[in-house]
Order: sequence, then C-alpha cells, then structure tokens
Amino acid sequence: MVLSPSTRVQEARDRVASRLRALRIDAGLTGQQLAERLGWQGSKVSRLQSGRTQPSARDIEAWSRACGAPGEAIDIVAALRQAQEMYTEWRRVQRAGLRGVQQARRPLYERTTVMRVYSSSVIPGMLQTRSYARALLAEISRFNRTPDDSDAAADARVERSRIIQRAGRRFPILIEESVLHRQIGGADVMTEQLGHLLRAASLPSVTLGVVPARSGAMWPLETFTVFDTEQVTVELLTAAITITAPSEVAQYLASHDEMSAVAVHGPGAVRLIARAVSALA
Repeated sequence: MVLSPSTRVQEARDRVASRLRALRIDAGLTGQQLAERLGWQGSKVSRLQSGRTQPSARDIEAWSRACGAPGEAIDIVAALRQAQEMYTEWRRVQRAGLRGVQQARRPLYERTTVMRVYSSSVIPGMLQTRSYARALLAEISRFNRTPDDSDAAADARVERSRIIQRAGRRFPILIEESVLHRQIGGADVMTEQLGHLLRAASLPSVTLGVVPARSGAMWPLETFTVFDTEQVTVELLTAAITITAPSEVAQYLASHDEMSAVAVHGPGAVRLIARAVSALA
C-alpha cells in the first residue's frame, strides 16, 4: 500500500521532534528545566518536541548545547533540511508566477531517461497543447492567487515537453479515463488536446495507457511522476512532495506497474480517446 505523501512528510518532521525529545531525556532535563536554560517559554519546548511546530536550525543548535550535546546538532539540522526539501508549497514557489516553476524542473527532465507518469486529474504536462496548458495554468494562478503569467508559463511548458521527441528516452504515461472527459478551457480546447494526445501516443518514445473507469484496478492515486528509479514527485492541491527513499520509490514503481497492467493501450486507448472526442460534439 502506498502511504499518503503528506503522511511521509509528517513522519520526517516527527523524526526531528523525536530526536530533540531524546536529547532532553538523555540530559536528565524536564521540559520546563530546558526552557529555563534556553530562556524560552515552556510551551515552545513542548511544541518543538511534539512536532507541532518546526524548529529552526538555530533552535536545534541551542537545544543541543543546552542538553550538553552540541555535536548532535549537525545531524538533526540535516534531518530538518531533508524534511523541508520533501515539501514544496505551491504558493511559495509561484509567488513570481508559473513560468519559473516550469523552467526550474527542466534540468531534472533533461537528465531523466525513463519518466513514468500517472495522472488522475488532467492531461500530463508532457502531452499538453499550448491552449490546454494556458487554460489550466491560468486556473491554477486564479485559485492560488498568484501572478497570472499563463501565456509565458504555457510557452515554457510546451518548450520543455519537446524532450519527448528525443531519441533514447522513454515515457510510460498512464491517465485515468475520467481525465479525457474533464473539460479544461472549453470544447474547442479539449478537441485540439485530445487530437494531440492521439498523435503523441504514436511517438516511439511514448507508451500511453488509459485506465478504464470500470477497470477494477487500485483506487485512483495522487498524480505522480517517477524520474528513472531515483525520485518521485507527487502533486497535491497545495504542494509537491519529493520522495527519494529507495523503498518508497519502489512502491510508486509497483503501483505504476499495477495500473499499467489493467490500462488499455494502443487501439483500446485510441477508442476511449475517440469516444471522449465524440462526447464533445
């Protein structure tokens, strides 16, 4: 079973809190005694060691010194950084618009040779037309109340997507059937997008699978991308979660394989896409 990405992030944060609590206990201090040494309110110590509040690097260093174990701070700060890097809040990275977000991922895309994608919500970015991308990105900007640079962001997304035409790359892509029927940007935009999807599916580098609504497969998962076998990015409403632990990456690879086994490919996928086009008429 694939654990919730937000659960993984919370577990990483809890590990930091647990290490702080262990330092205090090993030092033979109560929470109030530690707070007095640090000149803090007792409630701050309680929040940090329970994981309700994330510490800063300075908090960890001060805590370690007060517990007589300054050398422990390096490892705990490293664990804090790892927990922070797992979680990328969309509003924070989108403050200056969406174009920069598209460009920031380009180096990762460039060095990946096998990109496995699963989407339960929208057409994956690698297969989007400019019109579809613009409509989707404009809606994301509106919802997140960030600057609307959807024209420039759509251009950057389409340019980044040209990587699917390069030799030596593979893109096993899975989408839920419902994605074909979710209108983004209106009927004209969807008609163009579905036609593009058919053409993209014929590229040598792309293997497109559609998971039928009545497949009896696993429950729909969060949209995710596996970059080779090294990293997974999971997209949530408010943030992106980055997963690098080998055992967890393996779970996402297994779920992609399981979904692929029940998905329809080739002529079967074409029929489902054609049915979605007909429904737009």
